[in-house]
Amino acid sequence: MIRKVMAGVDVKLGIQETLRRIDEAYGARSTKTNIPKPLLVAVSKTKPVELILEAYSVGQRHFGENYVKELVEKASDARILEQCKDIRWHFIGHLQTNKINKVLNLTNLHMIQTVHSIKLAEGLNKAWEKLKTEHPEKQAKINVLVQVNTSGEDEKNGVQPEEAVSLYQYVLDKCPNLSCDGVMTIGRFGHDYSVGPNPDFGTLMNCHEKICSTFERDPAEVLVSMGMSDDFVQAIEAGSTIVRVGSSIFGARAKKPSTA
Repeated sequence: MIRKVMAGVDVKLGIQETLRRIDEAYGARSTKTNIPKPLLVAVSKTKPVELILEAYSVGQRHFGENYVKELVEKASDARILEQCKDIRWHFIGHLQTNKINKVLNLTNLHMIQTVHSIKLAEGLNKAWEKLKTEHPEKQAKINVLVQVNTSGEDEKNGVQPEEAVSLYQYVLDKCPNLSCDGVMTIGRFGHDYSVGPNPDFGTLMNCHEKICSTFERDPAEVLVSMGMSDDFVQAIEAGSTIVRVGSSIFGARAKKPSTA
């Protein structure tokens, strides 16, 4: 099965082409802004470890996973641990509070991009405090983003746009073990760009602007994670500083696993 998945997939070419398009989109953005060049997070969900190893071998370091079970399996894989010492895992799916410890215990966890509620923020904060006590070598804080439901779809997680500032403030004030680094959205799939810019991107950038003005933050220091394989160029044009790209690198995605 793995051989079939890997057949015809040129991961190196996919990464090179994606980085080229990122550079192009970033270069075309207004020179008046000091927003940093977007970070590429290679979304490896449903993909075999072999493809992750291949991507790592050509310089890719940041990888995103949507499902807890799959992230645990990959981050704990002996080949990953041995050959990918500098890998950086981003959790980009829905995180239930009863699975927090499974994720936080992983080697090379870099960021939880989907903090969508006070309850989850509290759970992460308490769990990281306990982990630091048991493992002093852990970093002082775990990086997180506030997830915003910009499309208003019931099946999408995230706070409503008007609640983004308050959740961000809660993390800053009440969660000393979390580094609240910015905002994230998934947005509605299949936007028709012939009719204009993606309104979900505009909504997230408005949240970003309000956070920066409310807390007197440099916009260049508050991250924005939006844009995937089909629209990361438009996301960068809108102001994204993290893009989550999967199929353009690893090929078409397999069916979603039956368990999280």
